[in-house]
Amino acid sequence: MKNNLKIISEIGQDDIAIVYIGETAWGHMVEFVESVQPPLPREKKWVLIVSTLYGCPVKCKMCDAGNVYYGRITKEDILSQIDYLVTKRFPDRVIQTEKFKIQFARVGEPSFNMNVLDVLEALPGLYKSPYIIPSISTIAPNSTDKFFEKLIVIKNQHYNNGNFQLQFSIHTTDKKMRDVLLPVKKWSFEKIAKYGDLFFKEGDRKIALNFAASNEYSIEPEIISRYFDPSKFLIKITPLNPTYHAKKNKLTSFINPLSAKESMLLVEEFRTLGYEVLVSIGEPEENKIGSNCGQYIKSHVESKMKMKEGYTYKIKIN
Repeated sequence: MKNNLKIISEIGQDDIAIVYIGETAWGHMVEFVESVQPPLPREKKWVLIVSTLYGCPVKCKMCDAGNVYYGRITKEDILSQIDYLVTKRFPDRVIQTEKFKIQFARVGEPSFNMNVLDVLEALPGLYKSPYIIPSISTIAPNSTDKFFEKLIVIKNQHYNNGNFQLQFSIHTTDKKMRDVLLPVKKWSFEKIAKYGDLFFKEGDRKIALNFAASNEYSIEPEIISRYFDPSKFLIKITPLNPTYHAKKNKLTSFINPLSAKESMLLVEEFRTLGYEVLVSIGEPEENKIGSNCGQYIKSHVESKMKMKEGYTYKIKIN
């Protein structure tokens, strides 16, 4: 396949994560990431994180990618991000890693772009890998029903036996605060739960409910238990990453990424209700690289007040 991306710059460390900034044939900038999960080597697990929109119209309060929005990325330019990373490591497109994960989660709400579904259908025919796991992370905006209806069909056709990961980022159980954090019309908990009943079948991975836990908003496990079946949904708890928008909106992480002790009571409350719980904490260096969720190198470059907590790696200009 022809790759239309021109790589402008890169930031990172080969044994943790690298953020790439590319320019498409249309002149738009796009960010994408490759990462590993120490201590696992790339031969065991390799993760790609690609953008689906040019900027994002949602403007989540903790995410740096919402300053601008120029539209949907084409199928070809989403695939170009993936193919650049694949052919850099595996020129023959035969991927020599036990677990190959592609997250549609760098910049943009993926359900706003039907081209993402075309990419999901194309992937199995483009790369040879024993274990391709696409991952969709979404806030479930309204007016995206067609995307999610087709996603079920594609998952069942191409990614059976647990080879697909779906995550709903909800962050808080406080409805009013959820509307503040994620300032667009979106699915209710009831609708997400009903969709889960349609999406999940025996052998699938459980659907993740993601909480980027902050001291400024509540997470009440009992409320989650009213809507979500623990046999179909699991709980994922992450730190709130250091971003310019989190700082501007005075949001602070409930979890210390160096210890995560603060999460233990919350974890036990969820487990008592029957939920599987993942406390997902990446390498602290990823905050300095800018490869974590919500971080966006372009915001860092354009900021006049540089953040001390993240983005400290030198940007290499190609």
